[in-house]
Amino acid sequence: MTPYVPTAPVAASPQDLLAGADRLLGTATVSTTGVWPRAAALLLRHALEEALRRYWRRVRPELADCPMHAQALCLESYAGADTARRWSTVWTGLSRACHYHGYELSPTPAELRAWRDEVAQLLGALPATSRADISHVR
Repeated sequence: MTPYVPTAPVAASPQDLLAGADRLLGTATVSTTGVWPRAAALLLRHALEEALRRYWRRVRPELADCPMHAQALCLESYAGADTARRWSTVWTGLSRACHYHGYELSPTPAELRAWRDEVAQLLGALPATSRADISHVR
């Protein structure tokens, strides 16, 4: 018998995570009430975070493993104030939606669709900037 050798986990792409959220948004049923909104929010947040990690791996690899708040703070210097503000706003909203609070309702389908659209736009807004293009930022 061959011994089990664990393999390194492979991160899903931001597009795969977005597609997973789309499936949840399109197939909600009575039996998934209360579960799918947070699951969709979690997939959207992970898509956003993975896109930022991949962006940093291209632009500033040393930032890719920093805490998400630190990555977000650095984003303005590399991707512009508007992109950084939009990223932080949607990430904060999704983060709140992912956590269950007995006194808060789950996000509505309209909120989730708006966040989904914003995440899709942000995936394209993180430019594929080379180090040469950002050498002025240090």
